[in-house]
Amino acid sequence: MLASTHARPWRDLAAAAGVFGWITVVLLADRGASLAEQRLLGVATWGVLFALVRRESGLVRAQVAIVVAFAAAVEYTFSPLLDVYLYRLHNVPAFVPPGHGLVYLCALCIGRSWWLHRWRREFTALVVGVGAGYTSWSLAASRHDVLGAFWFGCLLGFLCLGRSRTLYLGAFAIVTYLELLGTHLHTWAWQPHDPTGWVSIGNPPSGAAGGYGWFDLAAIVGAPALLRAAQRFKRSSTAPCNRPLDANALPPPGPGRPVRSVNAPPDSVTISAGAARSCSATSGSAATSTVPSASSM
Repeated sequence: MLASTHARPWRDLAAAAGVFGWITVVLLADRGASLAEQRLLGVATWGVLFALVRRESGLVRAQVAIVVAFAAAVEYTFSPLLDVYLYRLHNVPAFVPPGHGLVYLCALCIGRSWWLHRWRREFTALVVGVGAGYTSWSLAASRHDVLGAFWFGCLLGFLCLGRSRTLYLGAFAIVTYLELLGTHLHTWAWQPHDPTGWVSIGNPPSGAAGGYGWFDLAAIVGAPALLRAAQRFKRSSTAPCNRPLDANALPPPGPGRPVRSVNAPPDSVTISAGAARSCSATSGSAATSTVPSASSM
């Protein structure tokens, strides 16, 4: 469940209004923009996203990261690959992936605002009534928006069974505005049918907020697991060494014992007990001289 933020009553509404304004500015600036200019808009959108998530908790940051990754994968699959909808330059503009993060933050800020919690029942009835009327009109229109009707059914399921129901109320507001403005400015256009040709699609689909609800569900379910994985990685990278350092001092430097395997010099084999010695120490030497005396004639 999303917690109400009564301690900061206006900050969430100001952030949501800022996202509405930034999306409007980017889509208006994208009209006739080149690829290089789209990249600049993408860099600026990333900057706005980082500025907003800095004030959020780690859980919300993880949710935004999941939405951006999930939405980017869907964009590159369903637009350039399957041609379910096409952008003006037949690409995925650089501002689209961070834009999905802003859309999620906007829905989150609306859903946890004091204003929505105070008027929750009335706003829920308004969303269901407006969504049902919009879907019925799209089904009766020339394109017979079957996909929009299916997505509106998904939205009703999220509102009835979702763990963060106010989040989907905020998603209905921002996603419906985004789709109407983007298709009106020809930033993108939905094809009349899906790739199979069986499901007709409105331009835009009336229940697009229900389709976007799957992004929100992925963020709510996957963010705790992502945080746990990040914490385990952090603990493993900062864990102490398994082998503590040896505190024993090294022996002082000095000469060591010679290697015993050194060969003896060749001349050493000639040395024997018969080496030169003094006469006194020689066995069998002549008798010592006697005191001299006069010899008789």
